[in-house]
Amino acid sequence: MSSHKMQLKLPYKQIMTNVKEILARNLKENRRRLGITQPELAERAGMSTQYLAMIEIARKFPTADILERLSAALGIDPHELFSVAVSPERAMEQLQQAILDNMDRAMERALDKAIKKRQGDVNLLSGPPPKNSKS
Repeated sequence: MSSHKMQLKLPYKQIMTNVKEILARNLKENRRRLGITQPELAERAGMSTQYLAMIEIARKFPTADILERLSAALGIDPHELFSVAVSPERAMEQLQQAILDNMDRAMERALDKAIKKRQGDVNLLSGPPPKNSKS
């Protein structure tokens, strides 16, 4: 039996939950990729920020008209809102972001280490604190 036929046997509620979650994830990812906020996307798509937020947390499912407006505002084809495969471009963006994140963490660790070493060197140069002398 093919997996396609098996998917059709899933309860309607489970299928819709999966579709809502896929839409929510893709909507958020595409919005973040553009560097825009929910209010900015909502304005571009001609809808309320609250409704967009509900779509992004998979609580609401938009009409075809709203899906078209959202995809246009994001500069993508409507079917891309339901894609479960990662496009080569998106995979490259994710890889680049992971590399940048790792470089940031490595730089922070190196700077922390250099600062601690520098503080240790300063303490060695200044010598021990002077002893109290009683005259």
